[in-house]
Amino acid sequence: MSFTRKRILRLISFFLLILNHAVIASGQDIYPFTSIVDSARFQALTKEIRCVVCQNQNIADSNAPLANDLRKKIYQMILDNKSNEEIKNFLVKRYGEYILLQPRFNKITIVLWMFPLVGLILIFFILLRFFKRQHTAIHRSC
Repeated sequence: MSFTRKRILRLISFFLLILNHAVIASGQDIYPFTSIVDSARFQALTKEIRCVVCQNQNIADSNAPLANDLRKKIYQMILDNKSNEEIKNFLVKRYGEYILLQPRFNKITIVLWMFPLVGLILIFFILLRFFKRQHTAIHRSC
């Protein structure tokens, strides 16, 4: 075997070794839980919390350093047997209601939750008035 052929085989072996380690590492859970229920809670919570840096992305999908810190904090709070509500309250107290991807129904967010209903009612009355005017205009011209 020539020197270059040995070198190429070594490089291929090296890359296969690195690829093997990457596959093994990707299969390991970064946040290991002793309970499947806690793992499911963690997954659900990280999908409900907004990444403050990325804005319209949850922290489960974000690679921002702040999202990583928030995932660690949620992980630690779940290990400390905190409830989902306690974790959300902690995050809201620290970052504001904006951190929740689905805001809670309270005095502050009532406008947000009621706007679609009020908008539909307003559109209904505008259309009703428009058609009523057209109807009276047609009868006057006849």
